[in-house]
Amino acid sequence: MTNFGSDNAAGVSPQIMEALGAANTGSAQAYGADDVTQRLEERFRDLFETDLAVFPVGTGTAANALALSTLAPAYGVVFCHENAHIEEDECGAPEFYTGGAKLVAIPGSCGRITPETLDQAAQRFRKGFQHHAQPAAVSLSQATEWGTVYTPEELAAISEIAKKHELAVHMDGARFANAVAHLNCSPADLSWRLGVDALSFGATKNGAMAAEAVLFFDKQRAGDFLYRRKRGGHLFSKMRYLSAQLEAYIADDHWLENARHANRMAAMLAEGLEQVPGTRLACPVQANEVFVQFLSEVADRLLEDGFFFHPWPAAGESGYRLVTAFDTSEEEVAALLQTAGRYAGELARRTA
Repeated sequence: MTNFGSDNAAGVSPQIMEALGAANTGSAQAYGADDVTQRLEERFRDLFETDLAVFPVGTGTAANALALSTLAPAYGVVFCHENAHIEEDECGAPEFYTGGAKLVAIPGSCGRITPETLDQAAQRFRKGFQHHAQPAAVSLSQATEWGTVYTPEELAAISEIAKKHELAVHMDGARFANAVAHLNCSPADLSWRLGVDALSFGATKNGAMAAEAVLFFDKQRAGDFLYRRKRGGHLFSKMRYLSAQLEAYIADDHWLENARHANRMAAMLAEGLEQVPGTRLACPVQANEVFVQFLSEVADRLLEDGFFFHPWPAAGESGYRLVTAFDTSEEEVAALLQTAGRYAGELARRTA
């Protein structure tokens, strides 16, 4: 099987596996008191060029849900795109960890909301009116669930609306590396400098074994996150193994090298698929996800041949999602393109 189903299916990068091996020597203080975790904040501070608070956790769902529980009260509203991970794929975890905060889903083309749609949604809830849930936060996925990326200008405009409505800005950065690589800007220029208050910084999809971090760019915003993380079961006793992954991930631009490769493979895949008769891209390809409409017979035969990818009805009739990763090879992409082209050609000749 050649897996284009998800970057979660990829392995662990050698650098991170090596760091785990190095961390697995002797004993270390538990619950984050180890040397690796203690220096992690400095590493992230250098990366983002600002003071911040860093909290390693084990999963992206935990990062998102616990961050939002700190930013939004139980009676609050969290605005997000209608296809956001927190809305569609986290089994109610944000509502659970916030104690009942209301998620309000906003439509938008190819995974992005706009300042106008956020403004309109926020105006539905009157601040200080006891019969309304109270606007508390907006969560933005970067890169989005449709493989697109918010530009700095778009983020700045959305942050301006968030400030107008006194909303905290949370960023789901499960594929933050892919967005930074695509835009070729600094992490700071895509986060706190544009008004982002908290970032779920993803690593698992991009080469880690299992490691994410919640970053608060204003330490006051972190509030009681320490206790929420413990109560939520995500204070790892052997924290050094999470922290070792994160430290190796951001060292020497390893995270960006991985993301650039995944993005490059997605671009190669998209460019080739556009040349396959009967195939159409559903959204621009700006990160490592490709949403495409195949001819049904071509898709079926590719799947039969062992090329794995997911059906994606939201991408249109015979819509599918293909995802590349840090370890996707050019040979794998070329094999899929060659096979798709052959089947599309055979179909065209039969129906001519």
